[in-house]
Amino acid sequence: MIKDYEDFKKFVLQATGIDLNAYKERQMKRRIDTLISRNKYPDYEAYSKAIKSDSKMMEEFVNYLTINVSEFYRNPALWKTLEDVILPDLINKFGQNLKIWSAACSTGDEPYSLAMVMAKKVPMNKIKIYATDIDEQVLMKAKDGVYSANSLSGLPAEYKDKYFTKMGDRFYKISDDIKKCVEFKKGNLLKDKYPSGYHLIVCRNVMIYFTEEAKEDIYKNFNRALVDDGCLFVGNTEQIINHKALGYEFDKLFFYRKVKGV
Repeated sequence: MIKDYEDFKKFVLQATGIDLNAYKERQMKRRIDTLISRNKYPDYEAYSKAIKSDSKMMEEFVNYLTINVSEFYRNPALWKTLEDVILPDLINKFGQNLKIWSAACSTGDEPYSLAMVMAKKVPMNKIKIYATDIDEQVLMKAKDGVYSANSLSGLPAEYKDKYFTKMGDRFYKISDDIKKCVEFKKGNLLKDKYPSGYHLIVCRNVMIYFTEEAKEDIYKNFNRALVDDGCLFVGNTEQIINHKALGYEFDKLFFYRKVKGV
């Protein structure tokens, strides 16, 4: 019997592997209550039974839960810093075969943006970007590589003209050359084992939804996943106040380096 939100959180963890305790409660509960009301279910118990018995409803619930908002080249000034400062330094230190991880990659806008920027620096056959997200629906969209014009609104014309084909009036398809640079895989930042040996990790505009405790754990795990002097690139609302305690040193705004020997 699922009587309240606490019981519902336990159900979600068991059914999906998503731990709602790691998300800011007021914000997440409001989203879920709105969803239940919109679907005309009277309570958590009824909604739980519905999504448990209908795989499509469960997929839609997870998709709604994971708050997928993404776009190409989001915050252009930061991407220019990546292109002009961070990547040249990483390539100089570690060579052209950089290991790059786009964590919480959503619909693929971010890892594909990374691949396009990297293609200005190294041969395309050397670009290997690992991209993960908890939501299988958005990963399917990422693999398809078809995007609305709105998703590309901030993308410089040099990339749009070179790597996209227009489909009708409203959609664009990304080139196979860029798609081949990215490997997509399901991944849960709150429970899965983290990979290692990365020179650059990009995780932007997702940490704002987590509790302080969950954020600290994730930043520590990212630190372990980086090589010494590797770089973490975060969102423009996600400045890491206690970065020194977590094993990072400040590089540029929203870029953090792993301290050697940590």
